[in-house]
Order: sequence, then structure tokens, then C-alpha cells
Amino acid sequence: MPSTLRVDALTNQAIFVQEAISGVAREAAIAAVLTSLMIMLFLGSWRSTVIIAISIPLAIMSALGLLSAFGQTLNIMTLGGLALAVGILVDDGTVTIENINWHLEHGKDVIPAIIDGAMQIATPALVSTLCICIAFVPMFFLPGIAGFLFAPMGMSVIFAMLASFLLSRTLVPTLAMYLLKPIPHKHDPEHAVKSSNIFVRFQQGFEHHFEKMRLGYVHLLEKALRAKWLFIVAFYGFVILSFTLSPFLGRNFFPSIDTGSITLHVRAPIGTRIEETSAIFARIENRIRSIIPADQLRSVVDNIGISSSAINTTYDATGSIGMQDGNIMISLTEDHAPTDSYIKRLREILPREYPAETFAFLPADIVSQILNFGSPSPIDIQVTGRNPVDDESYARLLLREVRKIPGLVDSRIQQSSKYPEFTVKVDRSRIAQLGLKELDVTNSLGTSLAGSSQLAPVFWVDPKNGVSYPVVAQTPEYMVDSLAHLGNVPISGEGMRAPEPQILGALGPIVRTHSSAVTSQYNLASLFEIYGSIQGRDLGAVSNDILKVIHKMEKQKPKGVTVTLRGQYQTMNTAFQGMGFGLLGAIVLIYLLIVINFQSWLDPFIVIAALPGALAGIIWMLFVTKTTLSVPALTGAIMCMGVATSNSVLVISFCREKMEEGLTSAQAALEAGATRIRPVLMTALAMIIGMLPMALGLGDGGEQNAPLGRAVVGGLIVATTASLFFVPSLFSLMHRNDPKKDIEFPEAAESDHSDTIKKPDKGDDTNGEVYA
Repeated sequence: MPSTLRVDALTNQAIFVQEAISGVAREAAIAAVLTSLMIMLFLGSWRSTVIIAISIPLAIMSALGLLSAFGQTLNIMTLGGLALAVGILVDDGTVTIENINWHLEHGKDVIPAIIDGAMQIATPALVSTLCICIAFVPMFFLPGIAGFLFAPMGMSVIFAMLASFLLSRTLVPTLAMYLLKPIPHKHDPEHAVKSSNIFVRFQQGFEHHFEKMRLGYVHLLEKALRAKWLFIVAFYGFVILSFTLSPFLGRNFFPSIDTGSITLHVRAPIGTRIEETSAIFARIENRIRSIIPADQLRSVVDNIGISSSAINTTYDATGSIGMQDGNIMISLTEDHAPTDSYIKRLREILPREYPAETFAFLPADIVSQILNFGSPSPIDIQVTGRNPVDDESYARLLLREVRKIPGLVDSRIQQSSKYPEFTVKVDRSRIAQLGLKELDVTNSLGTSLAGSSQLAPVFWVDPKNGVSYPVVAQTPEYMVDSLAHLGNVPISGEGMRAPEPQILGALGPIVRTHSSAVTSQYNLASLFEIYGSIQGRDLGAVSNDILKVIHKMEKQKPKGVTVTLRGQYQTMNTAFQGMGFGLLGAIVLIYLLIVINFQSWLDPFIVIAALPGALAGIIWMLFVTKTTLSVPALTGAIMCMGVATSNSVLVISFCREKMEEGLTSAQAALEAGATRIRPVLMTALAMIIGMLPMALGLGDGGEQNAPLGRAVVGGLIVATTASLFFVPSLFSLMHRNDPKKDIEFPEAAESDHSDTIKKPDKGDDTNGEVYA
């Protein structure tokens, strides 16, 4: 390559993809570290933390192997699923270790503690894991783009969860046998000796405050159980109130992503020659450089006109239809201001200074291009009919009305009937006298303007190398560059009677007319499209306003004309409906699974009845953070349903165990809450802490998964509260009339929380619901 030649990459989508993947992997690593620290704080044992920390990468590597076997690659969605799973990968191992430690604290040796602890939560852990996996099944049935994007995410979560469960049944107990040691009963006085180690003292302080918090929780749960009707009604009142906020959330198919790239489509007046279009673009480019600071501008590239290759034109989604069209591709530096702020300024300045040109900002990143599915804009209003004149007239009338909608920008009609052309009105009597036909006029004119290759292609074969070369005869362009020169084009034909060729101007007048710059059809009907983009509002709100305008103008619509709103709005509705029905189907499958596990129709209903609380938490979190409802947010809701179900199953299982030991429903509920608050909080906090890096939306592409993380965090905050208060209260209410088993009441030594419960008295008219 010559030393004077320099090659620069103008645009490279791979850079964004690599940065986004690195960001997701970084979020997963941060989540794993934070989760491990939280587990160490709760368990107070580095040995237990090491066991769980070892299981996390093993589960992820197992998931990666299964993803590779199913033909998946490392991308934003698969890595996002693994980052999403990090918070719940520790669930199975944490519950297992916590239960083993609970048995160790009650004086059991290591082997019996491992066997008893693992057996006690084997079934609930399996049910919980299957509930989370079932919650992601709807992703495999999502139609269209959403299905292609989110099926790999669901696949990665399911594979990681199954691997985590298998490790919790095999590796975790094995490591516990080698690492864990018998510990004194935690109530023994000598066990509470203060240590000189600052970390031990910090953990002891945490245990002291956690115990105070647990006792406070038991006191609050006792009050909730005494007024269970009032509490349940208040809970559902809060849920209903939360659902009233949903209309204020707004709806988007996907959140916008700041990739530091801007693609500006400019259309000069229809029919502008390419050299004049180039001059217009040069002036616009200079104005852009004056708006965007030079230190934040990496490159500005113009691409004017349309490609001569049919293949390139097929894959061009910019909406270019002629030499008057072009794109200005702007690339910003890494440390740039928000891209949307520059786009907003350019939208305000350029149309005002260049009123003859039409401006539109196209999707510049690979994600937006995929979501638009080949369309240059997210809003596509299609006007179809049988009469192109009426169709275009109504499309322009509709365009004038939709431009008044707040938040709708870059609105324009894609097709135009104002393309300038010359029409030769041949005098048929004149050419008949000369022995010519209109075909002769057309062939002669085509040969002069486009070359003889259009009518009579001729090839010359080089005898030296055998390569054939086309031989084309064509009138030089400078000889047909005006209307006068065009009239001097010679016309001839085989049946011509005149001794010499005639000129075009002698055969009829040449007049200026207009024609369609591009012809579009939909199901063989004439098609005119109104494109538009969104700024400052959500896609759902703008689309609803467009539908209102279409309905209002129904009476002005010509006969036979059909107006349809397509684009991202249609795809968004399809995805939302698919995920909504899929979520309902997943809830039904989860319910039936719990029915099989509990052999009861009532207890699974208690678990499902607590799920609306998770939805309420999601709505509040999205509302507070001003995050619109989108497909990633709905994915977070699905994940939250699975984890919320898992915690509720854990509480219900313990309630059933205590009732089998002879406690009343209220006493069993109180005992379950007091005993299971630690694993429930550990599971929920592990998920919340694991989702915090994603919820912040940092790094390239972080905006895409931020709604997912926020939905999980908000949903789990309320869902955990529901698992600890609502589920025990509803269990106590539903089982208040169950007969008590005539067995001996369990001794205090068998439970470290039994001192909070008083043995039911035979003469007690409160069904044993008396608390010390």
C-alpha cells in the first residue's frame, strides 16, 4: 500500500457489540462478587462461602457448554441471561448450606447434618428450580424478532439453573463434608465470646442486629396473623392501587441505546442532479460540524445516491429512491455527550436553515436496525388503495394531521409522484408517412441515451486470453445534455421510407411532466407510506394518538383506501401479547407443578395468590425510575415470578411440616416465618444485589437490559415482603379449620424458635392462635 494512502474504519458495529458483551460480562462478575460477600455476611463462614462461590462458575461453564451444543454463541442476550442467573445460581447452594448449618448449630455431626439438611429441602429446591425454569418457557414461543432475541436468554437461564440444582445435590454436600466442621450450639454462652478479629466482630455484630430484626419481624408477623383478614385486604388494596399506575408507565418495544452513531437521511427536492445534491450535502455537513464539538466528532461520511447494484439496493434500509437522496453517517468519540441531545439539536436547526430539504434520523445501531425489521423508521403508516392519485392525496392529508402529534418527528411520505421527466408525444400520422413505428422511436432513443447493450448486445472475444468484452455504442453525454440536443437525436427504423434518419424533434413535441419516483405495492395494491420517529414520548402513546387521528379522518377517506399502522408498534403488540399469554400459561404450569408436589389444590393457590405483589413492585420501580414498559421489563417480570414462587414454596413447605408436627395453622405460619426468614432474605438479596449492576444500565448497551434489572429488583422487594407476611397470613386463614393431629408437641430443643410459640390449650377458643 502506498505511504500516502491511509485506511480508516468509518463504521464498525463490532466495536459496539464487543463493548456491550464486555459490559455484560463485567456486570456478571461484579454481581458474583457482591453476592458472595452477602452470603459470607449472612452465614458468617468463609468455608460456606467458598463452597457456594465454587458452584457459581461451574454452573456458568456447564450452561456455556449446553449453549454451544445447541448452536448458540456468546452475545448480549446469552451473556445477559447468565448475568441474570448469577443472582439465583446461589439459590440452591445457599439454601442447602444454610440448612446444613442450621442442623450443625443444633449439635449434629457433619455427616448427619449434611444428610438431614439436604433431604429436608430436596423437594422444595427441585420445585423452586422447576418453577423458575417454567417461567422462562414462554420465551421460546415469542413470535417474530422478540422470539429470536429472547429465546437464547431463556435458554441460558434454564441451563444455568439446572446445572446449579445438580451441583447443589452433588458437589455442595461433598465440599461441605470436607470443609464444614461441627459447631457448638449457638445459644451456648461460651460461643458468644468476643473475638479480636475485626471481621469476626463485624459478623457477630451483624448477627446481633439480624437477630433483633428477626424478632421484630416475628412481632409484626404475629400482629398480621391476629388481623389476617385486614392484612390480606390491605395487601390486595395496595396491589390494585399499584395497577392504576400502569397507564402512566408508557410502552416501548425496546429501550433506545446510545452507541455514539448518528445516521441522518437527507432528501433534496425530487429530481435534483447528483452534483447539486453533493453540494447541498457539503453545506449541511459543515453546519453539522459547527453544532457538534470537534473533540467529540470522530468522522462524518456522506453516501449520496443509490447503488447501481441490485443486491446493495435490496439490503439498503435507508429509504433512498434516487440521486436526490443520501445519508450522512456521524461517528462520535467515546467520551461524547448523550447522542440524543445532538439529534434533538440537529432536528431543530437543520429543517429551519434548509427548508427545501427533508431530514430524517435513521436507526444507526445494529439493535435498532433489527427491531425496525428493514424499515427506516419505527412508525410506518401504510395507505393502500386502487387509485394512486387518491391514495397519495389522502396520505398527504393524513401526514398534515399526524405532524401535530407531540413526540412524532421526522414524519414524511416515502413515495413521491413529482419526479421530473420528459415525455415525447410522437405524431403517429407523421411517423406513419415516414414508415416508422413508435417502437423504432423508442429503440433509437434508448440506444442513444443508454447504449446499444439494451437492444442489441455485442461482445468481442480476445483471441489471446479468451475473455469476452461488451462492445457498446452510445451518444456522448455532452451531446444530449439539454432539451435542444435531445431533439436532435437521430431516429431510424427498418421500414423507414425517408432516405436519411429523422430527428426526434421533428416527430412530435417534447414536454415536461412528472411521474412516480418509486412505485410501491402491498398485496398488488398501490402503497404510500408515512414514516416517522419518536422523540420525548414512548412508542405506545404516540401510536395511540396516531390511531385516534386515523379514526377521526375515517369519513374523509376515499372509497377503497385502507390505512394500517405498522412498524415497531405492530411488532411490540405481538410481542406483548405473546409474553402476556405465555406468562399466564407459565403461572398455570407452575400451579399444576406445585399441586403435584403438595398433593393439594389449596396450598398452590396461596403461592399463586402472592404473585400480584411482585407485579405491583415492578410497576412501582418502573414508575419511580421513569422506565417504560418494554420487552426486557416483561422478561424481568417473568424472572421475578419464578423467584417469588420459589420463596413462597419454601415458606409453605415449612408450614406444612410444622402442621404435621401438631401445630395449628397460625403457629405453623409464625414458626415458618421465624425460621425461614434467613434463607428467604438471602435468596432475595442475592438476586437483588446480582441485578443492581444491570439495573444501573452502565456501559455500552447497558440501556437495553436496565429495565430487566429494575423490574427484578422492584418485583422482588415486594414479593419478598409478600412471602414473609402475606403467604403465612393466607396459609393461616386457609387452614384455620384443619383438624389437629393428636401427637406430642415438639420440644423446644428441636427448634430454636419454638420459644416464641405457646402450646395450644384444649380450652382455648382461639384455635390455638396464642403467642408468647
